[in-house]
Amino acid sequence: MAVMHRIRIFHSVLALTVLAAYFSAEMGLVHAWLGYGVAALILFRLIWALSGAPQLGLARFHPSFKDLHLKGIMTHPAISQVLLAGIALSVIGATGSGIMMDKGRALQPSALSSFSLSDENGRERREDEASEITEEAHEYLANLAIALVMLHVLYLLSFKLPLARFMLFANKSGK
Repeated sequence: MAVMHRIRIFHSVLALTVLAAYFSAEMGLVHAWLGYGVAALILFRLIWALSGAPQLGLARFHPSFKDLHLKGIMTHPAISQVLLAGIALSVIGATGSGIMMDKGRALQPSALSSFSLSDENGRERREDEASEITEEAHEYLANLAIALVMLHVLYLLSFKLPLARFMLFANKSGK
């Protein structure tokens, strides 16, 4: 299987896991497990980048503004790179802050008995509450990630349709 096909499969798994984690925010243990799943996928991607394949390098997350001119600005690679870097940083930040708040409790065998899905306010309760700043950062970064993902999708559909179709398994050629 070609590297690009592996990348789009990984991309799909990561995107679905991030979306599931985001939309399960009020589901306690499920949300935590999905968050750890996102962390595992990020770690896998970082290790995968070390394989040496140019398509897998982390340079695609670093924007290069070389040869950026007003003419053709909307299709310049820097736009995609800025969006990818923003998505990567916000997802990593949201995942890291979530792990900081959980402190590994969701991975303990007694996790089912120490977690409740929600309290009277619809918010998850734990024996010792995470700091409010970490929780706010977690929510802010998760919301930022979703906003950047929406911009990313809209940008690709508007200016890079063949790539969008390929990544969404909708390319006509079937290669």
